[in-house]
Amino acid sequence: MTKSELRKKYKALRKSLSIDQADDFSLAIANQLLQLDIWDKSFYHIFLSIEEQKEINTEYILNILAGKDKNIVISKSNFKNLSLTHYLLTDSTRIKKNYYNIPEPIDGIEINSSQVEVVFVPLLAFDKTGNRVGYGKGFYDRFLSECKPETIKIGLSFFEVEEEVFETDDNDISLDYCVTPNRVYQF
Repeated sequence: MTKSELRKKYKALRKSLSIDQADDFSLAIANQLLQLDIWDKSFYHIFLSIEEQKEINTEYILNILAGKDKNIVISKSNFKNLSLTHYLLTDSTRIKKNYYNIPEPIDGIEINSSQVEVVFVPLLAFDKTGNRVGYGKGFYDRFLSECKPETIKIGLSFFEVEEEVFETDDNDISLDYCVTPNRVYQF
């Protein structure tokens, strides 16, 4: 299956989930994350969910991070150069949806990619070797290439692994883990 076909398949699968199913799966994913040996780090990057795309509700993970007193980093997208700028999420951070309904910080304390120790990566599908398929713009591959090599990359997926290994190119950055409602995959 091509990346384009995978995007179409998994967007349709997500769309078919009820709001309750998506919420239950999101909570299960957050609970699965608690099993990972990642909680001794300081800076955690997380995406804010695009409700209209029925993405994983990251609110549960945000609550875990806040409860563990971690530095939470969120991004703002630049669609001209397909890059992300990262900001510390604080009590005074103002969030606004952009043209694509992505909730983003309006401004704040900027954080360098090299400071991020754990990244929760959005995706549509993943394979058994840790390759992922996102929306296709390459925002996260560019961001992950700026992180330190030891940065832990964790995909979050409502669905289980695709057995067929995806086509990749030189810019694709693979995951260290992918967490689904039912299990944790380690690559």
